[in-house]
Amino acid sequence: MYGAPVDLSFKNISSLTDTWIEEPNRGLRPLKRNSEMKYLSCSLRLSNNNITELHDLQKTISHFLAEPTHLTWLDLSFNKITHIDHVLCELRELRVLYLHGNSIFILSEVDRLGVLPHLHSITLHGNVIETNKNYRNRVISVLPRLKTMDFSAVTRQERVLAKIWHRSGKVNLQ
Repeated sequence: MYGAPVDLSFKNISSLTDTWIEEPNRGLRPLKRNSEMKYLSCSLRLSNNNITELHDLQKTISHFLAEPTHLTWLDLSFNKITHIDHVLCELRELRVLYLHGNSIFILSEVDRLGVLPHLHSITLHGNVIETNKNYRNRVISVLPRLKTMDFSAVTRQERVLAKIWHRSGKVNLQ
């Protein structure tokens, strides 16, 4: 059922509605479509664009994917996103989320992603939040199911330290 990612990277997209007139990039694996001409994929790549807002994300996913509720992999890296929008929390099957190379500056917004039951890999490096000394502890403590963060494995020791850090109440001070 699930094929290659729908790749809309490097399209100079500023608004998600701009994607609706775009054809995905061709990759090594051909994209397959259903009878409604929607793509049989669970992955969407929107990296290396100029996207600032995510409020039309659900419509964009539904526009391209045959099974929009089955989106498991989303790449929004290298855009101009400043906030972790609540719309990301609606992607209940999401397992991998790339947000690196944006302009996210409020570390506590990562907490919102804690509602995603299957999220096991996230990238946030290259955002302003990375400069916070508690960046890694905070992310690991609020996303306890993470296996990888910023393309690096989350170790057992990091989980223990994040749990201790969280219990100390420092999470509320960030």
